[in-house]
Amino acid sequence: MAKILIAEDERDIRELITFTLRFAGYEVVAAGNGEEALDLARQEKPDLVLMDVRMPRMTGYEACARIKADPELQHIPVIFLSAKGQESEIDEGLKAGAEEYLLKPFALEQLTQRIQVALARKDTE
Repeated sequence: MAKILIAEDERDIRELITFTLRFAGYEVVAAGNGEEALDLARQEKPDLVLMDVRMPRMTGYEACARIKADPELQHIPVIFLSAKGQESEIDEGLKAGAEEYLLKPFALEQLTQRIQVALARKDTE
């Protein structure tokens, strides 16, 4: 069972994603800000990180860049979840090391599908 770290400061969204992913058979750990997400990534060594862009204490971009700079974590795929869909925002997320950038609102089925693809791609690397 793959472990997924969710970093989302909006409690309702975090809980909805957590419920959906647990129902789909994933183990889930959740963080409410970027700093907590980085700490949990180091502790839990998840198989994938879902990260909001705009969060308190540390943005998703900063947390992603730090994950990708850590030799023990850099292999973990990061998917950004954001309502910010401008091309510059997406570019910044990809430059920080994200595998993908998924725009809110999204269908929960679309999210689980993207996770499956990212995990399969990671397994073949």
